Formats: sequence, C-alpha cells, structure tokens
Amino acid sequence: MKASRLLHLLLLLQTRQRMSTTELAERLEVSRRTVLRDVGALSTAGVPVYAERGRNGGIVLLPGARLDASQLEPRELEALSVAGLDSAQRERLGLSAVHEAAARKIAARQSAVPGAPNLPRLADLVVVDSTAWMAGPRVEVDVADLASALRHRRRMRIHYRRSAEGQASMRVVDPYGLVAKSGRWYLVAEDQGTGRLFALERLSAYETLDAPAALRPGQTLRTMWDALKERTETPGRVRMTVRLRESRLDLARRILGTRIHEVSDAENGWCTVVVLYPDIESVRQLLQFGDHIEILTPETARERIRQLARDLAERHSPPDS
Repeated sequence: MKASRLLHLLLLLQTRQRMSTTELAERLEVSRRTVLRDVGALSTAGVPVYAERGRNGGIVLLPGARLDASQLEPRELEALSVAGLDSAQRERLGLSAVHEAAARKIAARQSAVPGAPNLPRLADLVVVDSTAWMAGPRVEVDVADLASALRHRRRMRIHYRRSAEGQASMRVVDPYGLVAKSGRWYLVAEDQGTGRLFALERLSAYETLDAPAALRPGQTLRTMWDALKERTETPGRVRMTVRLRESRLDLARRILGTRIHEVSDAENGWCTVVVLYPDIESVRQLLQFGDHIEILTPETARERIRQLARDLAERHSPPDS
C-alpha cells in the first residue's frame, strides 16, 4: 500500500511540481504527518523532493525530475481501451481503480501543452459523459461477471424478457460481447442464426454452456454492432405527415432523430414534418407532443390516434357520482 501511495505522490507532484502538505494529504487520504514521512522516505531514496517551509512553502519536486510513467500495466491499458465508459460503467466492470491509476500516469506525462506551457490541456476543456439524462441504474445482472464469462467464448443460456412480455423466457444464444449505448448495456449475440440486441435490464439470469459460441465467420462484436445499430436506426417504410408547432421542432429532432425525413418552412407558427416509422402502431410516440401536433396522413394513423385519444379520455374521466 505504501509503494502505491509513494507512486501516487510522485505523479501528483509531476503534474503540479509544488503542492501544500494539506492538499497532498487530502488527495492521498492520509494525515499531513504521513505525507511528511513519505517525502522523507523519497528524499532518502534519492528522489529530488523536499518540504519547503514558510508562507508559500509546500512539498516541492525539482524541475526536470520525472518518473518514467510511460509504461502502463496491462490492466491499465485494458481500462483505457474502453475509454468511452463513464465512471458508473467502469465501476460495474471493476475498472475504476486501474483507470484512475492510468489517468494519473497520463496526467503526469501531459502536465502542459507541448510548445505552449501556459495553455490548458484539452482534458481540462472537454468532458465526455455517455450517461443518458435522468437515467437511474437499471442493470440487474453483474456486468463485470458477465464480461468475465464472455471471455471464454462459450454458448450461453439466458433468461430474457422481451419488452412486450410479462415474464422472462429461456433461450440459447451465441454471444459476441457487450455494448454500452446512451447509459444502457446490451448483449450482442446470435439468436437462432439472427444477430440481436438484448438489453441487460431485462436479462435476469445467464448460464455458460460447454459448447463454444457459434459465431459467423469474419464477424466481430464491432461489425455486428454496426449492422444492428444501422438496422435499429434506419427509418421505417410508413410515411407519416404531421403539423408541428415550430416551438417544438428542436424537441422533435432530439426525440425522433433520423426518423424525421423532411421539414417544411414554418408558416403561422406551424411546420410540416414527414416522419418515417416501421408500422402504424409507432404513432404512439407522437402522443407525447400533445396539442402541439396534428397527424395529417395516412388516414390509418389518424384513426389510430383517435382510438388512443378516446381510450385516454375514458381512463381520465371523473368517476360516476
């Protein structure tokens, strides 16, 4: 534990060169006395670090003294290879500690912008957060355990509940791996010869079988994900034309995404939008726009909206007195 703490102390000083004893104690989660003891141990070992007294004093690492932190541990390299994950997802995969260690080493090597020491680093100006807005934890299975099981490339028996089903059913799949998308986890697998996505919040249990996974020749997790993503995001064949308030157009773009095919210029506060769906039942999604939208065509979509509106009105009508 002490060796790890000494390494962390050196990496912090490489980034800042001078830090107060109090700040180092807080960052290392130890007492100020322990920090001073560690500095003494490093100095005795020949590291050019010392405690400077006075009003502007602190712990100082001599300029030019750098620890060779270019070689990352295998687990640290693995943590960085999935750099798109957020902190909660890294925690589920058991990569939080090694990711932080790797980040400290990188920060020590990138204490300033080459050729422009007074400019901030890009990491100080850009934050990447892949979690969905207002999304709480929904994963039921342990993602780290599942990822470990997937390393063996074995067939799996899973208990999975489809979105339209009330109970989970059992099926045997050939898994490629896991994908984290917009704060949600998915298992990518072959299901009876067809590539599919299985949302982990609806996967209640799994079991690794003895048989090897039967994967398509030449296919990888990334190629399968690209194909499934394109299939999911490709607009459908049902063309719906709607009138939408101009003030709700930005919201529609966020919600409907690539399903929006055409948008006309606004007139009197309204614009005409063409939305592509896979079927008529998908018109349910447009209910969230309330009185800010009107379905124009096709007539089957208008009729379905009328049916849904009547059902909602009946459900919300006052009880008989």
